[in-house]
Parts: sequence; C-alpha cells; structure tokens
Amino acid sequence: MFKLVVISAVLALAAAQNPQDAQAQVLAQESVVNPDGSYQYRYETSNGISAQESGVGGQSAQGSYSYTGDDGAQYTVNYVADENGFQPQGAHLPVDLPAPEHVLRTLEQIRANPPRDDPNFSLDALNAAIARLSGKK
Repeated sequence: MFKLVVISAVLALAAAQNPQDAQAQVLAQESVVNPDGSYQYRYETSNGISAQESGVGGQSAQGSYSYTGDDGAQYTVNYVADENGFQPQGAHLPVDLPAPEHVLRTLEQIRANPPRDDPNFSLDALNAAIARLSGKK
C-alpha cells in the first residue's frame, strides 16, 4: 500500500512539473514484500521516469531513480539509506568539499578515544563520517 502511495506521489509531482506528464502511463511495475521485512520494487513510466529499490524495512535500502529534466537531459540518482542516513549520488548533484584539517584531527582524536559511556556512539558511523569529510569514499 505504501509503495502505491509513493508511486502516486511521484507521478503527481511529475504531472505538476510538466502538463504532458499528466498523461503518462505505468509501463512496468513490480513489488515484492517478504515475511522477513525485506522488499524490492521497480517501476517505469511512459514519460521516462523509473525507479527501483530493495532493502530491509526500517533498516536499510538501496536503489536508484531516473527522470528527464526540463532541459531534456536524463538524470539518475543512485542511493543508499542506512544507519548513516540517506546518501544520494549523481553526476548532477553537488559534492561536499573536504572538511578543514582541524575538524578531521578532532574526529581522529574521538576515534582514538571513543566515549565509553555513550550508548548512542557508533564507531562505524564515525568512520563513515571521517571518510566522507576527508573526500575518501
């Protein structure tokens, strides 16, 4: 049901952007939800919108979506969503600049001396942040 709402919202947004998109038809649609919470879906419309995603409900997801921009170019976004947040990648998206050296040194100090009394501290999340902020993916 939720997937149908998401697909409808995407199509409504597309129709609002370009009046010709209001006549778009769904060309392909697949959705599988497994008892263990894992799922996958994909769809494609006649106006060039497509998306696919797989994951484990409430834990992680990975997928992509594509659409044709007002300039006629095809845009694609690949993403992962997990304990480190939503992480989109696409040639048209801006890229973070490396963090200042003093910020990286501070994060390295935290990594060397992690807090022992904070149940919310995640060394994996810190490592991911250091990699992202240093420009090393």
